[in-house]
Amino acid sequence: MKELNYAEIGTRIRQARKERGWSRDVLAKKSNISPFYLGHIERGTRRMSMDTFVNLCRALGLNADRLIWGSMQPVKTDFQNIRQHMDPKGDDTYSMYIKIIKLIADNIVDKP
Repeated sequence: MKELNYAEIGTRIRQARKERGWSRDVLAKKSNISPFYLGHIERGTRRMSMDTFVNLCRALGLNADRLIWGSMQPVKTDFQNIRQHMDPKGDDTYSMYIKIIKLIADNIVDKP
């Protein structure tokens, strides 16, 4: 798993703020934090709480992936992980997987 780089996150927050033509005071007010604290976040010298991060995302209208990684990150579902091991042209493994998945789905649906 990739480690968080708080300096890069701060840089992305600053860039997004400047793209909107906002001063540090404006974004700080919209995010319910002080401009001084926002400056630390933008420089990566202080870590923010999850609440502050969510407030910044909302104020900037950006999703978390954009601020954390710089782009949307693909999410592999459990089914996609299983699917990559199945070869419909290969042996009977594919049909076995399908039968198992159908059995599990039927049991889940039948449960109250």
